[in-house]
Amino acid sequence: MTALLEVEDLRVAYGKVEAVKGVSFTIEEGQTVTLIGTNGAGKTTTLHTLSGLIPAAAGRIRFAGRDLAGVPAHRIVALGLAHSPEGRHIFPRLTVEENLLLGAFLRKDTAAVADDVERAYTLFPRLRERRAQPAGTLSGGEQQMLAMSRALMCRPRLLMLDEPSMGLSPIMMKKIMATVAELKATGTTILLVEQNARAALALADRAYVLETGRIVLSGGGAELLHDDSVRKAYLGEE
Repeated sequence: MTALLEVEDLRVAYGKVEAVKGVSFTIEEGQTVTLIGTNGAGKTTTLHTLSGLIPAAAGRIRFAGRDLAGVPAHRIVALGLAHSPEGRHIFPRLTVEENLLLGAFLRKDTAAVADDVERAYTLFPRLRERRAQPAGTLSGGEQQMLAMSRALMCRPRLLMLDEPSMGLSPIMMKKIMATVAELKATGTTILLVEQNARAALALADRAYVLETGRIVLSGGGAELLHDDSVRKAYLGEE
C-alpha cells in the first residue's frame, strides 16, 4: 500500500547551513506520526518544507502519490495538506469566524463550509462564544484552538501541527492534546511536532527522533516512550 506521505532523503539549507540532512519517513492514511527533538533539530524546518514554504535543497516529497517538487504552497493546501504553524499566526484584526473562513478560501462548497464552521465550534465551544471578537483579543490557548480549527477548514487529508501546546497553561495544554487525540480517534491523519515529548509519544503510532537535522531513532510511539535513551534525553528521567 502506498503511503499518504513519503519523504525521501530530504535536505534543506539556509544559505550554507544545512538544517535538515537527509531525513526520510512515511505516513500512512489514518496514522499519527510525531517528530521529537530539541530546539534546532530541524522539526519546524521539515514541516515548512512539506508545506511549500521553504524549498528543499535535495530529496523527494510525495503526497497522495504526487511529487511536490515545485508545487506552490497554496496548491499543496488544495491537495489536502494543512499546516497549523508554530506561533499560531492567526489574523489578529479579523474576527474568529473570519479567520475560520480564510481556512476554507479555496473551497466553493458554501453549505459544507458552514457545516465545518459549526464543527469547529463543536470541537471548541469557546470559539463559538467569541466568534465575533477580533482574534487578537483571544488568550493564547484560544488562539491555538483557532489555528487548529482554521487548518481543519480545508478538510485536510493530512493535518500538520507544530508545537500546539507551546506557551499554554497545563490545563489548556491538556485540552489541546485531548483534542488531538479526538481528531486521531476520528481517523484524521496527523503529523505532530510537540515540545511535550511524553504527550506526543503517547498519541503517536510512529515516532522519529531528530538531532541536528538527522533522524537518529525511530519506532512506535509506545516503544520510544519506554526507550531508556529517549526517557533520559527528552522526558527528563534518569
